[in-house]
Amino acid sequence: MSVIVIEFTTLDGFVSDPDGSSGTPGGAWAFRYGREQIAGDKFRLGSTLDEGVLLFGRKTWQLFSALWPHRDDPFSQRMNAAPKLVATSTLADTSAWQNSSALDGDLVDAVKRESRDVVVIGSLSIVHTLMAADLVDEYRLLTFPTILGSGTRLFPDGNGPVHLECAAAERVGAATLSRYVRENSMEGSGR
Repeated sequence: MSVIVIEFTTLDGFVSDPDGSSGTPGGAWAFRYGREQIAGDKFRLGSTLDEGVLLFGRKTWQLFSALWPHRDDPFSQRMNAAPKLVATSTLADTSAWQNSSALDGDLVDAVKRESRDVVVIGSLSIVHTLMAADLVDEYRLLTFPTILGSGTRLFPDGNGPVHLECAAAERVGAATLSRYVRENSMEGSGR
């Protein structure tokens, strides 16, 4: 089992409001380059969508559940079919997006118990919790050539050093997709 974090990020490391749904100044920066820049399997999830589980925080799940069920292209069909866990203490009904269920119990314990690969999309509070518990094995970042200057960073101050290896980097339209994994995990040693 691996924990894979998927994020849109700016060149200066901010992940705040890439789609503009929060209405922040400077938001919607990922869409500035056109929808095709973010459409499809840009993060190269491949079979992980079929065999793993998606993990969302409540806010991200609510945003996605309003959009994805109405899409029917091949990638959307795979996203819709994938099992989804929602870390929430307030959301009672997850029927708006098929194959969704509320995460049972403590987030960190639930992730540690999971036998499938866990893919966290957005959901920054979830990501920060998993970072603090040293559970993130891989980051897949789509970095846009935008400098925001302020906002919420993917890697907050005070977490201490983490040493990663660059497993891949490629240009994807205007952005760069990079994959960073735990040191030595490419040889299978993992945690």
